[in-house]
Amino acid sequence: MEKENCFHCGLDIEKADEIHFDTKIFCCNGCKTVYEIFSANDLSCYYDFEQSPGATPLDIAGKYDFLDNPTIVAKLLDFQEENTEIISLSIPHIHCSSCIWILENLQKLQPGINTSQVNFPEKKVRINYNPTLVTVKDIVYLLSSIGYEPYISLENYETGKEKIDRSLTYKLGVAFFCFGNIMLLSFPEYFEVEEYWLNQYRGFFRWLIFALSLPSFFYSASGYYVSAYKSIRSKMLNIDIPIALGIVVMFVRSTFDIIMDYGSGFFDSLCGLIFFMLLGKMFQIKTYSFLSFERDFKSYFPIAITRINPDASEESIPVFDIQKGDRLLIRNQELIPVDGILISEKSEIDYSFVTGEAIPIVKQSGDKIFAGGKQIGKVIEMEVLHSVSQSYLTQLWSNDVFQKKVEQKHKTITDAISRYFTPILLLIAFAGWGYWIFFDANTAFNVFTAVLIVACPCALALTAPFTMGNVLRIMGKQKFYLKNALVIEQLAKVDTIVFDKTGTITTNKKSNISYQGRPFTEDEYAIVKSVLRASNHPLSRMLYDFLPETKREKVTIFDEIPGKGMQATVLDKQIQIGSASFVGKIKEEGLQQTAVHIKIDEVYCGHYIFNNEYRTGLEDLFQLLNKKYEIKILSGDNEGERPTLEKLLPNGVELVFNQKPDEKLAFIKQLQEQGKNVMMVGDGLNDAGALAQSNVGISISENVNVFSPACDAILDASEFFKLNYFLNLSKDAIKTIKMSFALSLLYNVVGLSFAITGNLLPLVAAIIMPLSTITIVSFVTIMSNYYARKKTNSFS
Repeated sequence: MEKENCFHCGLDIEKADEIHFDTKIFCCNGCKTVYEIFSANDLSCYYDFEQSPGATPLDIAGKYDFLDNPTIVAKLLDFQEENTEIISLSIPHIHCSSCIWILENLQKLQPGINTSQVNFPEKKVRINYNPTLVTVKDIVYLLSSIGYEPYISLENYETGKEKIDRSLTYKLGVAFFCFGNIMLLSFPEYFEVEEYWLNQYRGFFRWLIFALSLPSFFYSASGYYVSAYKSIRSKMLNIDIPIALGIVVMFVRSTFDIIMDYGSGFFDSLCGLIFFMLLGKMFQIKTYSFLSFERDFKSYFPIAITRINPDASEESIPVFDIQKGDRLLIRNQELIPVDGILISEKSEIDYSFVTGEAIPIVKQSGDKIFAGGKQIGKVIEMEVLHSVSQSYLTQLWSNDVFQKKVEQKHKTITDAISRYFTPILLLIAFAGWGYWIFFDANTAFNVFTAVLIVACPCALALTAPFTMGNVLRIMGKQKFYLKNALVIEQLAKVDTIVFDKTGTITTNKKSNISYQGRPFTEDEYAIVKSVLRASNHPLSRMLYDFLPETKREKVTIFDEIPGKGMQATVLDKQIQIGSASFVGKIKEEGLQQTAVHIKIDEVYCGHYIFNNEYRTGLEDLFQLLNKKYEIKILSGDNEGERPTLEKLLPNGVELVFNQKPDEKLAFIKQLQEQGKNVMMVGDGLNDAGALAQSNVGISISENVNVFSPACDAILDASEFFKLNYFLNLSKDAIKTIKMSFALSLLYNVVGLSFAITGNLLPLVAAIIMPLSTITIVSFVTIMSNYYARKKTNSFS
């Protein structure tokens, strides 16, 4: 009976079962409905990406009734607020560009969906929607109706278990079984044994070998055929084309030999070739898996948070040490690291990192608050509901909004080589075959296949990610945490370094603070310390630790103005803490040191003077940096520290004082306009704008929460003296990539020279290909570890 294909899903349809609509043929009403939805919403160009890209919609009536239960839905959500909820759904059917396109345009199909973002490698879609207009159940039904039914398992959401794809393992096992048995059956052919009984059954053994090769050819190597087919359809030549061509040519030639009784063919080499290529692919995946674990930012998330202990004492702990039931203190402008319950009476939280909406949301005592929000105003206390949502914070930090558009030089080189690699390889293979066919058909066949297999650019493509991944891991172990691997390349290009002063090159020392002014009463101490408790500025934290322990008072109103100071209301008293100009004090002629002034109820009380203590190793570090980089110091303080800094720092270091946050940003921008590659090193608070503007922004972390999406890296303050080491290591990483590029190309040139001259069998080529990958990975690992140890030894 004549069959047609469904326009939506591509399935075969019996003539009697066809459904006609709009001059198209569909297999069922579900596919027809999907087409109608797309057409009605002006999304019919979905079918321009691939012919029949969809999946057959399934009958799911009643299947997702459990999504009517708000308690169950709450467990699935990443984020939940009055007008915004975010959910990540696993979509197993995601497989091509048209899938990505339609899933990222869900807002056109369903009112209430704000945005949808696809994570193709994990086959997930993250949907931001308005719960007053659409429910999770509506979204799931919509996805199912267009052929993308989500996989929802509460066990997966609660335990984090993921389905493991073992298809490559199965294919490798089948290829090994076929390869081993064919090798055993081919021994008489190898040794040309002429026993009578062997000659009698030779034909049987050859066809048995042919049968054993079929699972390996059709199943184990299927991934190469699919990839090559999709590559040709998209008019992009990838490396799987010559590999698939080599496998097919070898199979056809071997089958022809058996049919014509010319010999046993090359089925042993064919199955060996498939086995060793799959082995190389397995090695790559396992190594990538290892690197992704090492590179995962949550493995060493440096953000710190203040925990309130049962005895009411406060301590700063790493965010990943937070446990359910802990009580946390969140200061002004701090990011909430975990989901929890608000204990304080009232709070305003800015969820712009999560929702893009900058209007603060008011929360009352007992309300649930989510990770990713930023506390605005007075200090609050919260109780932790779940352990830290590290992956969610990492996702926020890696959000496109905060990414800098940078050119990846190594990626550009790899892409350029890969773009021309396949056509040149095919040309060489056909040229070699064309030359040798006039001399020896077997040699011509071997040359053609060996050329296609040996010159795989896999090793070339792996040089950069493996080098960057290993260097990222090394830096992380030494408490220098990078946002991603791109930062390494940017660090290697730096020629100008700008340092903030307070909290960056200075450190926290209680003994270096002195007070001038009228004495404070115990109540005034309590008021001042309660206001300081809400701030994250380095001077505020230093002064808070310096002041004697006293009772805590309730702060009713709090406002912190970057670069100026704080104003608050405590016990109906108005307090201003900050610069002289902020509290309305005329600057004294003799006062040149950094100072924090205090005013209570419009009465000036006095000021605390900070005789800054500079970080250990600062002088040696600047001597080293000054040899290779242009160095600038920016400070929001007055010029009181100029004489000290001029003695401490090398000649030629530019010192700029009295800089407000916007002036620091303008200073960085001016340097960039002069063609400079600028690295900004700051404390991540008042320097957020300058950090974001710079080519590389590094935030120095002491023991407070300085998490800022504006920075590219966070350096533990204890490792500040290693800054030159990290810069050198980034340059060595680029050097390692260039050396591994050269080694990879040398592999290909040597391999091709042997293959084109007929001195390389296809099986040997298949063994060499994964060996080249192993060699490159080993080389970059050894070299990056060598450079890391070499530089580290200079500190001992």
